[in-house]
Amino acid sequence: MSQVVEKPSARPVTPLGILAKQLETILQTLNQQTSDELLANLNQAWLLAAGLDPYLEECTTRESPALAALAQKTAHEGWSQRFHEGATVRELEQEMLSGHVEGQTLKMFIHMTKARKVLEVGMFTGYSALAMAEALPPDGELVACEVDPYTAEFAQAAFRESPHGAKIRVEVGAALETLEKLSTVGESFDFVFIDADKREYVKYFQTLLDKDLLIPGGFLCVDNTLLQGQVYLSTENRTPNGEAIAQFNRVVATDARVEQVLLPLRDGLTIIRRLP
Repeated sequence: MSQVVEKPSARPVTPLGILAKQLETILQTLNQQTSDELLANLNQAWLLAAGLDPYLEECTTRESPALAALAQKTAHEGWSQRFHEGATVRELEQEMLSGHVEGQTLKMFIHMTKARKVLEVGMFTGYSALAMAEALPPDGELVACEVDPYTAEFAQAAFRESPHGAKIRVEVGAALETLEKLSTVGESFDFVFIDADKREYVKYFQTLLDKDLLIPGGFLCVDNTLLQGQVYLSTENRTPNGEAIAQFNRVVATDARVEQVLLPLRDGLTIIRRLP
């Protein structure tokens, strides 16, 4: 009989996940003298918060076998052992994976927009890239920018196991340098997804528009635009990444070249349309 390997539990990194965990902790630490009514209200609040994400997973189309295998491989990779004490340009962890619901959302966006050429800024292990590639037509192309050579190869190994992997071209290097290179050779894209260095989000956004890498009428999706709730909580507790995302949200909201909507999907997903 085969042994069932449990997926390592991920720490909560979204506003909803953090809220659910805090409510759970409160319920566990309240003493027996707390009123039954208060406990019942807190328990209902916890159930509402903790039950939403699993229900979204349940009601969303299943990921492909290739995506499921990639998610499992990412979850079991020893990121903390492999990357430590400055061994890489950024700290890597399994929670950086876009995941099932967001992956299917991006895939649906590709279908809806009928995009043929897609750019991803920040690939990690390739889950979101492969999800979008699955929705591209046979002659479609996705260019994925990834700064870390190890994760780039990790992703490419997974792409080779999928019939859609051939649609993906990986560019290894600093994202801003890659964007400049793509602009120099005259490339442009129907759809762009950003999930990379938060402190460079404003530069990515401005480069995409200034260099015409995103076509007029094209769509840009940006991940982590709620960043654990930091963008709307007190500025005293913001991390540098939290402040960078808050600044990015302000820049987008005041740019007359675009229109946008911020969705509370996972850690925040902003959909931006470049006006014709």
